[in-house]
Amino acid sequence: MANLDRSPLIVGSGIAGLYVALRARELGLNPVIVTKSRLEESNTRYAQGGIAAAIGPDDSPARHLEDTIRAGAGLVDRAAARILTYEAPRRIADLVRYGVPFDTVEGRIALGREAAHSRARILHAGGDATGLSIEETLKRRVLDAGIEAREGRVLRALRNGSSLGLTAVLSRDDGRQAETLDPRPVVLATGGAGSLYRESSNPSVATGEGVSIAFRAGALVADMEFIQFHPTVFARAGAPRFLMTEALRGEGAALRNVHGQRFLVRTHPDAELAPRDVVARAIRRELDRSGEKAVYLDATGIPPDRLYARFPTVTRFLATYGLDPARDLIPVAPMAHFMIGGVSTDVEGRTSLPGLYACGEVASTGVHGANRLASNSLLEGLVFGERVARQLLQPGSGGPATPERVVTLAGNSGQGHAGTAAEFDAIRSALWNQVGIVRDARGLRAALERFGEIRASAEPGDEEELPGPVANAALTASLIATAALRRTESRGAHFRSDHPRTLPSWKVHIGLVRDRPSRGLRRSGSTTVKPQGGSRR
Repeated sequence: MANLDRSPLIVGSGIAGLYVALRARELGLNPVIVTKSRLEESNTRYAQGGIAAAIGPDDSPARHLEDTIRAGAGLVDRAAARILTYEAPRRIADLVRYGVPFDTVEGRIALGREAAHSRARILHAGGDATGLSIEETLKRRVLDAGIEAREGRVLRALRNGSSLGLTAVLSRDDGRQAETLDPRPVVLATGGAGSLYRESSNPSVATGEGVSIAFRAGALVADMEFIQFHPTVFARAGAPRFLMTEALRGEGAALRNVHGQRFLVRTHPDAELAPRDVVARAIRRELDRSGEKAVYLDATGIPPDRLYARFPTVTRFLATYGLDPARDLIPVAPMAHFMIGGVSTDVEGRTSLPGLYACGEVASTGVHGANRLASNSLLEGLVFGERVARQLLQPGSGGPATPERVVTLAGNSGQGHAGTAAEFDAIRSALWNQVGIVRDARGLRAALERFGEIRASAEPGDEEELPGPVANAALTASLIATAALRRTESRGAHFRSDHPRTLPSWKVHIGLVRDRPSRGLRRSGSTTVKPQGGSRR
């Protein structure tokens, strides 16, 4: 066994966690992966569209950068986005080196187009099975490298350890067999919180526990109000919430209402290829106006041979419901998809807690701003995963800049009850109904009150007790709703019907921390205000 400081703990097994583990091993470290389900079960597995990188002859990282900034509605950290887009080709080369079978045309990697991209720059594999191809390839390489991977193990808490890092407490998913690991660096790669919403494209494992556990340990979180809703998820009663990839619209599919009309052409000059927040809200308005449960994705204009070859996963899924996208309209609706905010980091993946790193969807680097550009999510896990791996080898001092506005929240104590399935469902319903695509102060306050009631029951009674999944879910939901209530404007993925305008005064990030003294901050009521804004570098 290697020395403890060379045995980092990586929590999560999506693209970020697997890539960090592989790179850490190549750099001479002895990483250990823990994941609460199977090694291959993550949001990465279900990513259909692809991964963005400027590798085409008519493209450049500068164009990719500007598209990312344009989609982010004024809140993208330009330095972080430059790193993302300029380092993208090298990280794609790593995936090719690991054996990811990207689709090709005449020997060159095929590139698709997605919404808000000015060029075709989306690499895909297996047609619309990109995430699955990447996940399976990286999983195989992890196992071949002999990296220790412990499935069915849940991170329960993080505690101050020593100069070597943090002490992590793990258990089985049912809470049994708790164990405390020796201090070591910890990398959170736990993914997002989409399945905390009643209607979501995410697998059930995406419950945002990485955020709640880091927050309890004292880490700064940021941008939690920005939850991205994917516009086109299969919407039929009794059917699974299956993603209808944005690449369908990139190939020419149109969105139609119940009367067969293309309603997006009245909303945005790019129509179906407008940014995701625009498309999702337009669909929501159409559904509210019509009283229908779904609008319809029309892919019948795509040549059938192209449709079947490019989207085999989608066409196979639809066939189980008697639908052929070459002739039938596909019922779709917006659903929770991606957590833009998360545990705040600098561009090296360092959080505000020494020894704790974060990358992938659980991290908030500022790279997505207020609205993520399509297919930048898998790329984010690679680019910042590389930087985390190098930090594990040669740790440096640093951490995220303090956001312009920081809200301090008391560390609530409760009765320590395990929580019930009904309470978990109540959290999911309140998020969907009151902290969803369209929000207002009344709904947000009602949701916070409900989350507070559940936390009063489920939250641990003291610091030594381990929180359960209901307590974690209620805390993460509270962080989302608190930030959404504080941001009294509409921007990107955050829309307030009572504050529908985008305001220059809100071109700031909102941070959330536990109520503990912080250096370099001055207090103003319940809000901590940094004297001057800064970059996340």
